Amino acid sequence: MEKEKFYITTPIYYPSDKLHIGHSYCTVATDTMARYKRLRGFDVMFLTGTDEHGQKIERIATAQGKEPKEYIDNVVVGIKELWKTLNISYDKFIRTTDDYHVKAIQKIFTQLYQQGDIYKSSYEGWYCTPCESFFTEHQLVNGKCPDCGRDVELVKEESYFFRLSKYQDRILKHMEENAEFLQPNTRMNEMINNFLKPGLEDLAVSRTSFKWGIPVEFDPGHIVYVWIDALSNYITALGYGSDDDSLFQKYWPADIHVVGKEIVRFHSIIWPAMLMALNIPLPKQIFGHGWLVINGGKMSKSVGNVVDPNVLVEKYGVDAIRYFLLREIAFGQDGNFNNEALIQRINSDLANDLGNLVSRTVGMIDKYFGGKLPEARTQTPFDADLEEMALGTAQKVEAAMEKMFFSDALIEIWNLIRRTNKYIDETQPWILCKDDEKKGELADALYHVAESIRIISILIQPFIPNTPGRIWAQYNIDSSLVEWDMAKEWGLLPIELKIEKGETLFPRIDIKKELAELEAAIKASQSTAVANQTKEEPKEEKKEAPKQHDEPEYPAEISIDDFCKVQLKVGEVISSAAVEGSKKLLRSIIKIGDEERVIFSGIKPWYSPEEMVGKKVVVAYNLKPRKMMGELSYGMILCADDGNGNLSLLTTEKKDFPSGSEIS
Repeated sequence: MEKEKFYITTPIYYPSDKLHIGHSYCTVATDTMARYKRLRGFDVMFLTGTDEHGQKIERIATAQGKEPKEYIDNVVVGIKELWKTLNISYDKFIRTTDDYHVKAIQKIFTQLYQQGDIYKSSYEGWYCTPCESFFTEHQLVNGKCPDCGRDVELVKEESYFFRLSKYQDRILKHMEENAEFLQPNTRMNEMINNFLKPGLEDLAVSRTSFKWGIPVEFDPGHIVYVWIDALSNYITALGYGSDDDSLFQKYWPADIHVVGKEIVRFHSIIWPAMLMALNIPLPKQIFGHGWLVINGGKMSKSVGNVVDPNVLVEKYGVDAIRYFLLREIAFGQDGNFNNEALIQRINSDLANDLGNLVSRTVGMIDKYFGGKLPEARTQTPFDADLEEMALGTAQKVEAAMEKMFFSDALIEIWNLIRRTNKYIDETQPWILCKDDEKKGELADALYHVAESIRIISILIQPFIPNTPGRIWAQYNIDSSLVEWDMAKEWGLLPIELKIEKGETLFPRIDIKKELAELEAAIKASQSTAVANQTKEEPKEEKKEAPKQHDEPEYPAEISIDDFCKVQLKVGEVISSAAVEGSKKLLRSIIKIGDEERVIFSGIKPWYSPEEMVGKKVVVAYNLKPRKMMGELSYGMILCADDGNGNLSLLTTEKKDFPSGSEIS
């Protein structure tokens, strides 16, 4: 039986001399989806590559005394090395300087011209060289590029134009009739309301003021505009426009184009218009993910806030970095990159939860049974609950993955990991081992934990692909037992399981020491990559005049505008624990819509950790993170105070009110 096809792409990247962690985020997510589909039995084509033409590259190469191709060849080597470091399993890497791509673009341009979709005229408007984008006067923001905020140039030259306006109504109709075409929904609304309904203008698709590009075949003084060139890679990589288009016939239309939100407009409007003009089916979905931001701003070399993924991988390993990128941020939204959050995730999720589960189980089998687990003959009262959860997790992961909700999928897997750790605490093998009559129950308990670990090792494969093999080696799990659908079956481990102790999967990190070293390493990397790093000027603190003795202590009044700045949301407490060394603090993990946050709250005298779990609470969502007990707390749980020092959680009247709901 022929496998179902699945074609997924990343954008082809501009060959910068150093890709940062933001670029890696998109590619890691795409790779995770490709790996997941392969595990589900799909015939996958995963495409990435480099966008190598344009004025920006020509200028950089000239400044370095090189030919553009010479400059790019060196940079592409580094990009491929980074993808290798991050364990990116792409099936094809396209360069827009590849001969087959160049020839196909010339054919496409000529066809569009001959059928009247491209015409010759002159252009005068604003051009952003870094973004390779044209803008009208009203599209500029404070006279600068609306996408990157940098200066634009007034360009006047003869150009060929693509009749983009001709396809406006068809694109709008397609979006309105296909709710999943552009995700998340906010991106769809933005394109419809900001671009399609106001009206599209025809697009300049050739340049004459520089030479580094694909020549227009019938008018060599013109080169093809970079977005016609770059966007078409998704079909030219499959052989479209060549003598052998078998891959195009096999895999097109694409299932998902994964792109950053800053280029959604090109992929959801210009690209569909081109495909309509060429009478080619549209991709099934375009997913515009958010940015990784630092201190509220997008990562950018010009700002000096880029983070080198090579530095992170060298310190923590590729799986730890992949896990953080996929778990910390709800895909589709912006997410903050924070050194402390990274180390906390490694310590809590990877070292404490997963790593400790694997190592403590191996240790107990070795200690209590000499490394060979006998057949389990006596059940424990806790078996059924663990089995039920383990067998139901794969379907929950699948449901999340089909929507590109990587963080949600990992939450489901880690719920199983934490439930398995809890099972160990419930069965208490260290107590059972003291009673010879309980040896059967002890064997059953350890078998259940090991079998749950087998299922977990299957489910984590798309996300952290190096780790499962290290688990299988310790538990002697045969490759025939780790196919995806085997995560939906219980009891596949051999009866007399033999273990082999291995190295710790994820060693715990000394946070204070590591933060200092990591920040120094990142700063060193930034200083070599950024020449024009900007610095914020320190602001003078305003000193308040001292109060007079007779001045009443009334709360300061605020305006409605000030109040509206505070964003309140409903959160669900996923877990809660007392903070060692503190009499008042609880450390809770709060689910707010698609994300989870760590929030410290001084409510321990009134609520136990067990009472907190499952409660719906009101969270001050947009507070600046603050450090508490050596860790950042992201928000505040709101309580009422009766004036006598007694606190009561604020919550919603309806118990089933969804987390993430706005309080207004």
